[in-house]
Amino acid sequence: MEPAQPADRVPADRTPPGGQPPGDLPASGGEPAATDPTPPAGEPALVASGPADAPATDEPTPGRPVAGVDTAETGERPAPPPRVEKSARSERSPKDMAISLLVLLIPIALLLAFYRGFLGGDQAAPVDPAPAIEQAVSTNAFPVGQPQGLGSGWRTVSARYQTVADGANLRLGYLTPEGRGVQLLQSNVPAERLLPAELTGQAQPQGPTELGGRTWQRYSTRGNQQALVLLEPTRTVIVVGDARENELRELAAALR
Repeated sequence: MEPAQPADRVPADRTPPGGQPPGDLPASGGEPAATDPTPPAGEPALVASGPADAPATDEPTPGRPVAGVDTAETGERPAPPPRVEKSARSERSPKDMAISLLVLLIPIALLLAFYRGFLGGDQAAPVDPAPAIEQAVSTNAFPVGQPQGLGSGWRTVSARYQTVADGANLRLGYLTPEGRGVQLLQSNVPAERLLPAELTGQAQPQGPTELGGRTWQRYSTRGNQQALVLLEPTRTVIVVGDARENELRELAAALR
C-alpha cells in the first residue's frame, strides 16, 4: 500500500486512466500547457542564471594585454615602456674629453718614439756611392775625389752623377753622426756660375781656412747653412749643409 501524497503535490504519473490525454493539454494538440514553475516541496528552486550571476572579470586596462587574449587578433599593441628623461648633466665635461684625448695620444707618442729611436724612422736609407763615382771617373771630366777615414757615424744617403750644359756634377749626400745633412759636390762647371747656383745670392764669404794641406773658402749661405769651397783649375769642390762647422771640416779634410 503506497503512502498518501500531499494534496498540493502533482502526481508523478499524470496519465489519466483509460489512455486519455491530460486535462491540462489543449484539445487541439500542438503545444503543452504552461506548467506551474513552483518547484515541489522539498526540492530546491531552480534559479535562472543571468548577467548578474556571471563571475566577475577584470576589465581590460588600456595599453595592458588581457591574459589569454592574442593582441594580434584584437589589433591592440602593448603600451611602450616609460621614457627615461636624460639628465642635463649627462653630457661629458671638457675635462673628461681632455682626459680621453690624453689617453689616446700617449700610446701614439710611445709608438712614434719607438719608431724613431729603435727602428730608425724618418732617416734616409744608406746607399752605395760606388756606381756614381765610377761613372764620374769613366768620363774623365774632372779629377774625382772620395772621402776616406770618416767615422762609422757617417752614412751616404744619396749619390748621383749628371752632365749639365756647362760640364758635369758629382753629388754625394751624407748624414752626419749628429743627424745633420751635408752635400759634397764636385764639378767642372765654371765657379762664377756654379757658386751662385749652389749657394744662392745670399752667400757671404767668411775667410779662408786650411784643411788637409789645402786652402778652403768659408761661406755663410741661406738659412743656417754653411759652406766650404775649394777652387782648383780643373774642378770646384763644395761642402755645404746645416751641420756644425767641425763636421763640415771633417768631411772636407777627408777628401782624397
